[in-house]
Amino acid sequence: MSQLRRRFLGLAAGTIAVAKLGIVGSASAQAQVPAVKPGTNTSLDPLRQIDAGVLNVGYTEAGPAGGRVVILLHGWPYDIHSYADVVPLLVSTGYRVIVPYLRGYGTTLFRSREASRSGRPVAVAADIVALMDALQIEKAILGGYDWGARTANIMAALWPERCTAMVSVSGYLIGSQQAGRMPLPPKAELEWWYQFYFATERGRAGYDKYRHDFAKLIWQIASPQWHFDDATFERSAAALDNPDHVDIVIHNYRWRLGLAEGETKFDEFEKRLAQAPVISVPTMTMEGDANGAPHPDASAYAKKFSGRYEHRLISGGIGHNLPQEAPQAFVDVGSW
Repeated sequence: MSQLRRRFLGLAAGTIAVAKLGIVGSASAQAQVPAVKPGTNTSLDPLRQIDAGVLNVGYTEAGPAGGRVVILLHGWPYDIHSYADVVPLLVSTGYRVIVPYLRGYGTTLFRSREASRSGRPVAVAADIVALMDALQIEKAILGGYDWGARTANIMAALWPERCTAMVSVSGYLIGSQQAGRMPLPPKAELEWWYQFYFATERGRAGYDKYRHDFAKLIWQIASPQWHFDDATFERSAAALDNPDHVDIVIHNYRWRLGLAEGETKFDEFEKRLAQAPVISVPTMTMEGDANGAPHPDASAYAKKFSGRYEHRLISGGIGHNLPQEAPQAFVDVGSW
């Protein structure tokens, strides 16, 4: 059995996912995941800081130093607390878990005033590769949703040698400016209302002034059946007060529409991504049954994964922020 197969084994031994994906591992890695009620944990281990590429990255780390590495990536407008319940579950089965703030969030800051405040998705993915280099991590299992899932997808496509496996909420999210120029049916365009709002200077000023109110509205729309309390929201909303946050978010959405350019050093990578490359990294995709945010149907991207692959629909009114709303399901996928 190869080292890759040993690393890419299920947390819940004997599950359907394990059978379908053909994953086998040592008995020591087949520990059962303890049950947890969403919201049980409200904090993570103390933050650490490290210089990585153009950033000084804020991140939390838990678990044994010699454990298999899992990197968990958050979305917009959320933060690392999406994984407050997920981290202890993974640590309990022996994983070393790292959860970084993406550029423009929390304590992650640019090391230079002159650095481009780009929100280009490939730049965000390059940040995580730089973080792995700084932490001397050769390979890691990647997990994410929203911006985090897109980041994991891009890493798996461009740097598959750094990815042991991937768990991606909402599946295949690699896009391009070419794809962003294609008009969608009116109903689909309506779902992207904030993207068009951000294309205007009025939208930029509005997001800057009302970013907490804006974020709460997105949370409510994206997860209509998730009844989060004020304390839960405020814990994550604090990360949006990063001095580069507005610049990063606005650039991200304007870049997608072809209204902003990015750093030329990423252009060759972008050409590859524009071809919508197939991902060979072993992957589990999942979707909540009440995701109110724009997302592709699972049937539309199943063929974009050429390695071991399974998709899972998580029921029970689960919305866009799946790791926080359904931590047990996010971890107990039989594909870690």
